[in-house]
Amino acid sequence: MSLNQSLQQKLLQKLSPQQIQLMKLLQVPTANLEERVKEELEENPALELSEEGFDENYEGEMKDEFADREEDNYDESSKDEETYDNIDISDYVREGDDDIADYKLRDDNYGEQEEKQTMPYKVETSFYEVLEAQLGMLNLDETEYRIAEQIIGSIDEDGYLRRETSAIVDDLAFRQNIFTDEEHVERIIKRIQYFDPSGVAARNLQECLLLQLMRQKEEGKDVDIAIAALTKYFDEFTKKHYEKIQRGLNLTDEELKDVMHQITRLNPKPGGHVGEVNKAESYVVPDFFITNTGGKLELTLNSKNAPELRISEGYRDMLREYDRGSKKDRRQKEAVLFIKQKIDAAKWFIDAIKQRQHTLISTMTAIMNHQHDFFLTGDETMLRPMILKDIAEKTGLDISTVSRVANSKFVQTEFGTYRLKFFFSESLTTDSGEEVSTREVKKILSDLIEYENKKKPLSDERLTELLQEKGYNIARRTVAKYREQLNIPVARLRKEL
Repeated sequence: MSLNQSLQQKLLQKLSPQQIQLMKLLQVPTANLEERVKEELEENPALELSEEGFDENYEGEMKDEFADREEDNYDESSKDEETYDNIDISDYVREGDDDIADYKLRDDNYGEQEEKQTMPYKVETSFYEVLEAQLGMLNLDETEYRIAEQIIGSIDEDGYLRRETSAIVDDLAFRQNIFTDEEHVERIIKRIQYFDPSGVAARNLQECLLLQLMRQKEEGKDVDIAIAALTKYFDEFTKKHYEKIQRGLNLTDEELKDVMHQITRLNPKPGGHVGEVNKAESYVVPDFFITNTGGKLELTLNSKNAPELRISEGYRDMLREYDRGSKKDRRQKEAVLFIKQKIDAAKWFIDAIKQRQHTLISTMTAIMNHQHDFFLTGDETMLRPMILKDIAEKTGLDISTVSRVANSKFVQTEFGTYRLKFFFSESLTTDSGEEVSTREVKKILSDLIEYENKKKPLSDERLTELLQEKGYNIARRTVAKYREQLNIPVARLRKEL
């Protein structure tokens, strides 16, 4: 047996508590920031929300405070006489803490317009609440009701029941101590499949579409041929081999068009248009607003990002009382240490809020300047190549910080509201050697497909040729990759009758 010794050198980045708090705050959406501030106000009585504003002197103080705190982390459990004898409260009772802060990142004349622009979140009933509300229409005993709840809880956001019946039986046994069999569970699934929206609780697309057609048939609609097409020729339907369906069911051209029209009007994701699951319909609260005033772009931070916080005057008064009184009472010193701890925490939070605002404005300003032409015109082909590193270098921020902002923040423009990551893309070289954004290429690709002859859709090879004719050096496999990223199917599946 031999023992080996080795010397290893590791470079570790240790984040300060302030940096960790900032990273967490950066991820909080504007719509939820107010709630986050309320939580902090409830937890820390030394922190107040002020109508007047908060201390503009904090910025200088904070640098010293946090520099000291980096070297000496306070641990309440290790208090001793030396700690009590070294209480310095001069920085905690300084006057002038209620002046209006200069950190506010918006013009006072801009506030009213900004508030009108903000779009609130929709308040709505969730998809699962819609389904559970319909359980009351079924005459179920207590056990069956719990089985039905388990089934509904197993339905995914698109409205599909993709969990095997045997797995649901096992879940009921292990988690709820309900012992049943697959046949019993299947009977309840069939009853839930009569719920709205039509097609819910299907195990696959074919069953989903057939459930909707069966509902239409019960309502008196003539959908027998459509049901037969999906029952016998589902694979041919998904591959758009319409001629096989036409021959198999002996349909005329007009009858085939009517059947395909009936099927294509069905909803392949019945859960996607109900309640909170339909994320696309939910409003977002923009973090920024960009306006074009006579060709000059103006950036505004949503006022919800600028809560006016300050240190409680009552807590400072308690420290002033201590400063004027005897400093030998141990209990009083313990109280002072507690008050100082609360004030420190409040200052940390205020500074983190200020740094959050600075980070947001700094990042968005750099993006706006880089993509200046797009924000003036709304033309996606004007977007320039831009990666996280570009913005990190311009702002002096870490790439991970820029990524957090880009992935979780939105900007409202006159052309629509965009997530910041929309503006990031790699580059591609043209015949002339110019670097263009891959998003520009995707926009042209999307336009080519949008205006193609749907009876003879463009193949990837033809799309590649057309892009190359426009001067873009691009390979067929790259065109296929971009098409897939745009969620556009291959030519064969885009074909229409």
